[in-house]
Amino acid sequence: MGPLATHPYARRLDTLKDLFGRPDVELVEAGLKVGERVYPVLDGVVILLDQDQYPDSLRRRLGAAPNAVAAGDYAPDVQATFGAEWREFSEILPEHEREFAEYFDLVPLESLRGERVCDLGCGSGRWSHFLRGRCRERILVDFSDAIFVARRNLAGDEDALFFMADLTRLPFRDGFADFLFCLGVLHHLPTPALQAVRALARCAPRLLVYLYYALDNRPPHYRLLLNVATAVRRLTARIRGERAREAIAWAGAVGVYRPLVAIGSVLERGGHGSAVPLFETYRGKSLRRIRQDVYDRFFTRIEQRVTKSEIEALADTFAELRVSPGPPYWHFLCESSAAAGTPEALP
Repeated sequence: MGPLATHPYARRLDTLKDLFGRPDVELVEAGLKVGERVYPVLDGVVILLDQDQYPDSLRRRLGAAPNAVAAGDYAPDVQATFGAEWREFSEILPEHEREFAEYFDLVPLESLRGERVCDLGCGSGRWSHFLRGRCRERILVDFSDAIFVARRNLAGDEDALFFMADLTRLPFRDGFADFLFCLGVLHHLPTPALQAVRALARCAPRLLVYLYYALDNRPPHYRLLLNVATAVRRLTARIRGERAREAIAWAGAVGVYRPLVAIGSVLERGGHGSAVPLFETYRGKSLRRIRQDVYDRFFTRIEQRVTKSEIEALADTFAELRVSPGPPYWHFLCESSAAAGTPEALP
């Protein structure tokens, strides 16, 4: 038996052919051959990125040439930041299960039985972890080194396939998934987030998306604090040293987030906890979980925020759109005409 016969994807070729929508998909010594193109496979991850999008760590492992000047729709600094974040905060925490339930409040989990689910921008694979055994197969995609963290976290899950890819350049066929979720990703793209949601309509009939909210359902002092945080982020996003970033994440968690949660806890006794920014989101969360969010929030150059009304304008693309009334704000479910049960094609 040759080495290709024991490759982890040797038994998944039918799935891979279906994903790419073509029969000429095969495993070769150099990787996965799709038509005339060969994609490297490293540690069980298929590398779908163009070579000029490789992060430095991958470039070194594959012996690729130095990176060229980045194109306008590609942000290598954001890619590097999220790769570093998920290497540092790689574990799946018990509190992630509560967050999973909050994000998936619009999705009857039993509806995923027998479906192919795509976790787009999967990070550490924490949300896919809680879908184990709930769907037919899981397709995990990430633009950064985080995909290798997800691969390790879901090691042994035979229903999961892993791809390092640019979500704006996915080489998969239209409708490759039955259900796709993309949580906390599109607002970090260098292109408009809502435009990206519309573009994802081709990928699956149902989409679950989370985008940062513009605090449009909050009192003015929330937006004042956001303006201050944004000014700070524009400075901290320029910092590249990991020790400095670690120190800032600790300082933010201990010096800002935790005190606000403590103040909110006191006011909550009188029913006014929601008046304190960050309280509702971070009460009951561990210090490590808070530190991760500080890292996520303050070292990313690109951040977009949307209002509920802007999300509702996506009705021009989807047959049905539901925005959750609960946190995290705003997460919403988009359905095509087929998924919504209407026979008419979308215009």
